[in-house]
Amino acid sequence: MLESGLWPAVAFIASMTARLLLTAAVLFLAISIPDYIFQRRQFMESLKMSKQEVKEEYKQLEGDPLVKGRLRQRMREILSQNMAVNVPKADVVITNPTHYAVAMQWDRATMRAPMLTAKGSDRLAQRIKEIARESGVPIVENKPLARALYAEVEIGDMIPDEYYQALAVILAKVYALDERKTRILREL
Repeated sequence: MLESGLWPAVAFIASMTARLLLTAAVLFLAISIPDYIFQRRQFMESLKMSKQEVKEEYKQLEGDPLVKGRLRQRMREILSQNMAVNVPKADVVITNPTHYAVAMQWDRATMRAPMLTAKGSDRLAQRIKEIARESGVPIVENKPLARALYAEVEIGDMIPDEYYQALAVILAKVYALDERKTRILREL
């Protein structure tokens, strides 16, 4: 080898270098594939959110529950102030004699379902009944329905489907009473 010419020596060094580079490339490739898989899995895990991060993001998207609660409370206060206006428009007031009163309104032409126009408990319930008496709105006692509507339906909301049956019976009685009153007044 020492006695060979310049070009064979350069060719030998170049082939040794190429073989060395090829071996290093294969070795790095063998190391990089598992490392890529490991790094990708670690990256995907880092993208996942913890339960706390999910809660924080929900608060940011939906708004702070405390603020939403205050807004709902303020809305209820405003609607309660309008109670004196809404109760006389009601078709019926459903009560649990001493604790709850809910006023219902239903216009078949414009409403898909009956709507709760006023609700109250204790003193407010007594005030609703008082306004209803003064306005000639029928008052019907139905303890379970009054409690359920008070607990589950907000003022201005439509009545849920599960209460249609009980409410239909009450409204039928109220409308029958109203027709009798109308007939009696016509006869006079």
